[in-house]
Amino acid sequence: MQYVILGLLMSGPLSLYDVQKRFTAGISLFYSASSGSIQRALQHLAADGYASIADPDGSRRGRKLYVITDSGRDSWRSWMLGPVPDGTEAETTVLARVFLLGQLADQSDRADVVRAVRAHVDRSSETLRSLARDLDGRAASLEGHEREVYSFQRMTLDYGIRAHGLLRAWIDEVGEQA
Repeated sequence: MQYVILGLLMSGPLSLYDVQKRFTAGISLFYSASSGSIQRALQHLAADGYASIADPDGSRRGRKLYVITDSGRDSWRSWMLGPVPDGTEAETTVLARVFLLGQLADQSDRADVVRAVRAHVDRSSETLRSLARDLDGRAASLEGHEREVYSFQRMTLDYGIRAHGLLRAWIDEVGEQA
């Protein structure tokens, strides 16, 4: 979540409330976060030196604006250009990076992000297809109820393969815009 928030701060200073609104307005479609977790992430970013806190109007309400630091910009850029993690975080990471892609000023950096995502999708797709070939080979000897059970389980793997195909087509479209 911290990198998503850093990406939001790339557009300018934001209060806790502003960050919460940005999550509600779009990020929450692929990344859920409570107000408390957003507040903790902002506090960690400030403590780690990735964001600083400004008091814009000296009001007693305690409204703080969080401003990204140079260190925060560097860390965010490294995350954007880094490899996509395997596992359950991959889809969220891909969506977050595409959502924030416009914050990268350098078009070649944008292209690098798209290439990294494409490479991840291709590797994951091949892993799923390889698993399907292996399972189908082992399932050839199944009969009766075991064969029926397998057929439904195999359908979930087929869903993953199809979803990766859609993701690959989508990231190609993103690449045309980047």
